[in-house]
Amino acid sequence: MRLKYFSLILICFLITFTGFSQGEKQEKRFKIHTVAFYNLENLFDTINDTTKFDEKSPIMEIKADREAIYVKKVKNMARVIADIGADVTGNTPAIIGVCEVENRQVLVDLVNDPLLLAKDYGIIHYDSPDARGIDVALLYQKDLFKPISHGSYEVKIYDDKTRKRTQTRDQLLVTGELDGDLIHVIVNHWPSRSGGEARSRPKRVAAAKVSKHIKDSLQVKDPYAKIFIMGDLNDDPTNESVKDVLNAKSDKEDVDLKDIYNPYEDMFKKSGYGTTAYRDAWSLFDQIMFTKELIKKDDYTSFRFYKAGIYNKQYLTNKRGRYKGYPFRSFSSGFTGGFSDHFPVYVYLIKEVKE
Repeated sequence: MRLKYFSLILICFLITFTGFSQGEKQEKRFKIHTVAFYNLENLFDTINDTTKFDEKSPIMEIKADREAIYVKKVKNMARVIADIGADVTGNTPAIIGVCEVENRQVLVDLVNDPLLLAKDYGIIHYDSPDARGIDVALLYQKDLFKPISHGSYEVKIYDDKTRKRTQTRDQLLVTGELDGDLIHVIVNHWPSRSGGEARSRPKRVAAAKVSKHIKDSLQVKDPYAKIFIMGDLNDDPTNESVKDVLNAKSDKEDVDLKDIYNPYEDMFKKSGYGTTAYRDAWSLFDQIMFTKELIKKDDYTSFRFYKAGIYNKQYLTNKRGRYKGYPFRSFSSGFTGGFSDHFPVYVYLIKEVKE
């Protein structure tokens, strides 16, 4: 496995040690890993599951060359995952949460693609009660991340009018050691905005309350726990579910011990960045947030947050036409040859290398 060490000269991690002559300096060296999330946009197989409405998935609606399209779709997803963070870390993501996957088998096919096979990704996946059969999952490099425990959490939502339960995706909690550091990852795919943002808002508020409950439960046991909340939230960083329920903060100085820091709020408010677009408006639905322990200053004996980003390389965008600049999605009245209607998001974590 190729690991790139990271010299942080440009962000002033150059220090002077006692005993060196005046002006002689030694720079610290750091390990760096990528933690990411990607909505894989309808990664469904070509087999009709009679227990779900998967026949309504885009690939099942295609009549010709379905198998070849599936192979191409998997390869496209593998290409993106292989690229995220590689220019900085020299490696694919150590951990990546994914959503809009039909079942475990599509993930097996994904991690066995030639672009990812050598990374030896493990899979943590549970079948969700979602009516369409879409799930969330976590992929991890076995050499870098050692799972300790995992489980799924129901999101119980009821229709305002009928009072019938709306089946949606469970949330996934995975606890394990990332290169020796204990971390917890909550993977989400919150309910969509079908029916309008206002009408569907209570569903996402309910999902946010589940994530908060998981986080709070972990912090009861360990107030200093390193917790990631990631996913396609179908809400922006400024919406009620994120700002009020999760109480996510955009300023590191405002983050108290049990709070959540969201590096994507400033990207959304100040820079106008997004991960998905609709009717000429960008949304930043895909986010990775985390607890205060990951933003401690001047202590890099364990992993700390370095930088967050949106992976929106040119090959992932439409080059022409009405949707120029939008994510180059896979399906739109058939298979486009594209990737996903969402850009992936990622954070870099760094830890000092002791000689």
